Order: sequence, then C-alpha cells, then structure tokens
Amino acid sequence: MAERKPFLLRVDRRTLDALQKWAADDLRSLNAQIEFLLRRSLQEAGRVKRGGDAAPRSAGKRDGRRG
Repeated sequence: MAERKPFLLRVDRRTLDALQKWAADDLRSLNAQIEFLLRRSLQEAGRVKRGGDAAPRSAGKRDGRRG
C-alpha cells in the first residue's frame, strides 16, 4: 500500500455536509470518500493510470519530451 501523508483540508460547511452524506450513502468514511473522489477525478483527467501510481501522464512534457 502506498504511503499516506496527513494534511489539513479546509472546506466550507455546506461542502463538508454534502461529502459526509455521500460517504454515508456509499458506506465509506469521509476520508475514504474524499480519497475515492480524488483518485477518480485524477483518472478521468488522465493524470494517473487506473490502478497505478500518481505520476502525471504529462510528466515529461515540461522539458520538451513527449510522454
């Protein structure tokens, strides 16, 4: 399993309430729901491979390489 690093996330009350309800509906903890949504968003944006690490798809493009 990948190393996990704690960090503080500030969100407004309305967003937090909606996330907590969604997590409960999906039988997940709030933290697991946020991680799930972040991973899914990264995959859909092409930033990570499905089931892979968090290496950006375009990692080599800044220095002129294609990737």
